[in-house]
Amino acid sequence: MANSAGSRKRARQAVGRRAHNASLRSMVRTYIKKVRAAIDAKSYDDAQAALVVAAPYVDKMVTKGIINKNKAARIKSRLNTAVKGLKG
Repeated sequence: MANSAGSRKRARQAVGRRAHNASLRSMVRTYIKKVRAAIDAKSYDDAQAALVVAAPYVDKMVTKGIINKNKAARIKSRLNTAVKGLKG
C-alpha cells in the first residue's frame, strides 16, 4: 500500500483512470464487433457504414493512448480489406 499522501492520491487516480480506459477500450471493441458482424452477414452496405462509424473511434483511442497507432492501423486495414472483399 502507498505510504505518502502523494502516492495514495496517485493510487486513487490510477483506479479511476483504469476504469475509464477500460470503458473506452470496450466501446471501441463493440464498434469493431459491429463491423465484423456485418461482414459475417455478407452485407456490404451495412459493413461499410459500420466501418465509417468505427474508424474515427479507433483513431481517437490512439490519441488518448488507449491503443498503439500501429495496432489501430492494422485493425482498420484488416476491416477495410474484409469489407472490400464483400463487394467483389
